[in-house]
Amino acid sequence: MQYKKQHSKEKTAQTSSVAENAGVQASYYAAIDLGTNSCRLVIAQPTPSSFHVVETFSRVTRLGEDIIHGNMLAKPAIRRTISALKVCSAIIDAYSPIVRMRFVATAACRRALNCGDFEKAVERDTGLKMEVISSKEEARLAVVGCMPLLNRMIKRALVFDIGGGSTEISLARITESGKTFIEGFVSLPYGVVTISEAFPGKDMTNLAYNTIVERTQKILQEFEEKYQITEAIRNQEIQIIGTSGTVTVLGAVHLNLPRYNRAAVDGLALSGAEVNKVISRIKNMGYEGRCRHSCIGKQKADLTMAGCTIIEALTTFWPISEITIADRGIREGILLDMMHHQKHNYFHQNGKRRKMFRKGHNYAGRKSGSH
Repeated sequence: MQYKKQHSKEKTAQTSSVAENAGVQASYYAAIDLGTNSCRLVIAQPTPSSFHVVETFSRVTRLGEDIIHGNMLAKPAIRRTISALKVCSAIIDAYSPIVRMRFVATAACRRALNCGDFEKAVERDTGLKMEVISSKEEARLAVVGCMPLLNRMIKRALVFDIGGGSTEISLARITESGKTFIEGFVSLPYGVVTISEAFPGKDMTNLAYNTIVERTQKILQEFEEKYQITEAIRNQEIQIIGTSGTVTVLGAVHLNLPRYNRAAVDGLALSGAEVNKVISRIKNMGYEGRCRHSCIGKQKADLTMAGCTIIEALTTFWPISEITIADRGIREGILLDMMHHQKHNYFHQNGKRRKMFRKGHNYAGRKSGSH
């Protein structure tokens, strides 16, 4: 990882040199999504229509490992996660100064009774201040992150984000002016990590699989009754977008990719029949087959089956004819949020540029949700 840091600093120096010659300073934004299963960092620069990613980092930390037993973050999981966040901190330092940054933690930290101690340890050991967000905010960020994939001809979208410890399902509407807002959302109190730990073993039994499908559909029933989603889907008034590791695995397996390729998967649309077919393929692989598959592997072998239970619950509960696969989500939502905010607040009333932030000072040192 030392090479990575040196490489990043060299790249930053080159970028800064070009920027200085042009009379401007390079604008970097940083986002961290700390989930139940993994820690993800992205650093990007804004473009006229979106952003350009300059650095990413992702590591499976399983922060929520065994959290279903006692609602506590385990010490080994905390150590793994802080180790990953130290890498994130070093990468962020290499791109300093950062215009804006936000570091969020989701389901595992929401659930953990010792989350406060964990947050203090993270700030002490890495200098990063984490923000534990609500399931509603998590759902909103996932929708914002998927906005580039929205079909503007369809005025509503159902976005589902299968996480490690929870699953957010959001119903969004696009107004005539092009703005997007969330009509409603429902949060399932489980995700791929908690499901796989609730049903331990190399492969889920049919009973376990069907139990999650049925439980999910019971939770969806109230959501359906309130928003009449079935009728809207039948009338092709709602676009279905899925974002998660399981959803992208479905796309990769469907395409028979020799190795995962984000460009091929992000934005791919699968029919309902194709989704059901690829889920059957994944089931029939068995645990060992999923471990050997180049786009699944040992780390995702059990998690993929857990995620399939939720997807199958959705496709059998609602008459879904097509799912758009998104290899994007909370991190991208954070970036788009911050860049939109900065675009509209970049200048003081006197026209002077706003001051940029360095990690540990000003914005980064305050509670991240205050922007």
